[in-house]
Amino acid sequence: MTGGAPRRPLSPRRNIYEGLSGLEVSGAHLTGPPLLLGHRGAPREAPENTLAALRRALEAGLDGVEYDVRACGSGDLVLFHDARMERTTDHQGALCDMDMRDLFSVDAGGWFAKHFAGEPVPLLDEALSLTGEARGTEPPFHMIELKEPGLISRLCDLLEERRPPVPCRVASFRRDVVLEARDAGLSTMLLGLAACEDDRRFVRDERIDAYSVGPRGWKGEAGTADWSFTERWAWAIDDPDELLELCRQPLFGLNSNEPHRALGARALARMLPDSTALYPVQVPELFIEPETLDVRSRGEWFGDWSTAATVLNPFPFAVEARAAAFVPHGAFEIEGLPRVLELEAGEERSVEFRIRGGAREPGPDPLLGVLYSWQAGLSIEGSVRSGGSLLLDAPMVRRRAATADGLARRLELLAERPGDPPASITARRAGRDMVLSIENAGGLAEPHLVARLGLEVARGGRGLRLRLPERFDDVPLGVEFSCGIEGLTPEGERRVRRWAGGLPAGLGHGAPGLLIPLARG
Repeated sequence: MTGGAPRRPLSPRRNIYEGLSGLEVSGAHLTGPPLLLGHRGAPREAPENTLAALRRALEAGLDGVEYDVRACGSGDLVLFHDARMERTTDHQGALCDMDMRDLFSVDAGGWFAKHFAGEPVPLLDEALSLTGEARGTEPPFHMIELKEPGLISRLCDLLEERRPPVPCRVASFRRDVVLEARDAGLSTMLLGLAACEDDRRFVRDERIDAYSVGPRGWKGEAGTADWSFTERWAWAIDDPDELLELCRQPLFGLNSNEPHRALGARALARMLPDSTALYPVQVPELFIEPETLDVRSRGEWFGDWSTAATVLNPFPFAVEARAAAFVPHGAFEIEGLPRVLELEAGEERSVEFRIRGGAREPGPDPLLGVLYSWQAGLSIEGSVRSGGSLLLDAPMVRRRAATADGLARRLELLAERPGDPPASITARRAGRDMVLSIENAGGLAEPHLVARLGLEVARGGRGLRLRLPERFDDVPLGVEFSCGIEGLTPEGERRVRRWAGGLPAGLGHGAPGLLIPLARG
């Protein structure tokens, strides 16, 4: 078992699947709808919002890319998600304090992997110049998310210079930015966490071209209302079941951190247009039991699980299914895999295996990949079927869980570096709220709380109140939750001590935990 740097990311997916991807994947390069875009490029394979990540997404066969845009101190538009530099570069401070001359010395890739060292912060003009060779002569689609106001005039100038024109949507969570983009004649998109009636009226009345929501954002009453007056999109969709479900809907497009999984889900939806079955590879979540976090291994993100996945043949013909586990982060021992299954049409098989190991810090979870392959032959309808294959994967998501009740519960934070002192937060429920308090800051100076509940991230001081979602007590599986303490180390480094994954906001930080309602007697 090995630990790693706090932000150690997924190694390139193309290497993870080496040896399984030799056969042509049937249908994986069909274009939308839904259009499939790479969220910040291909952020599991290359540092997010860099030209390397955008190219990886297009090389995978996606229809285009999504990326974030801000202005640096000199007013130039650059690809960057955060307002500050620390998370994704080797520099500290605010982006708005750096002009382009300063940015030339910034390394935006070395934090991700050594072979990306020296990757620069790209100009927007460089991103707009990318071509997608896998798409032939058709230019890639761009979803340009503006993270701040005041950028429309410069964006218009850059887009007007492009010949041929760049197919794009200009997106923002800020309504004022979307309206300014619309008035400038740009194709616009409003972003939201989840579909709501207020957004629906705004998009309809202001004639916004597109509306996009986050994971599970189209669930609920507002999501099922009439949205025929605008394009429906979704962002950061990685869950296999949700990817397949959205690929079956009249959705115009989505972006994903998992290009290969998204392409596989769309190919499956195209090959079986009448199916409503779940994703064919189902892997139970792996819970990290609190009692395993003892004094000897305090805080390590590890476990020992004997579990079983379900592999279904979704096709109306026999297939060979080669199941194998892939470890993008950490060190694991796996028994019972790989396995080769011969499955008849519609046959389902349980695949038992044992997995033990982990890493010091939350990161990308192990994957179960299944390569379905079949021979040429006659279909049930009598038409000729060509041979082919399709690779599908699903993550073995590791979770911690906390109970929401009136008792003050201690949440021990992870020791992600050797020598980390104990740190803890207390959490208790008070009516509709969860109340968090710093109990032990673990040696961090100027500590304050940060927490995630669902898709929303909140910050406070030494205390923080989180409003529980409506009908929280009726959701026995709970809602995604994580918390941590931000502060400064004795060396002056800004750091987050975490209870689980999902923090800080960004990619590659592992899965958040779950906040579970107290079971009713």
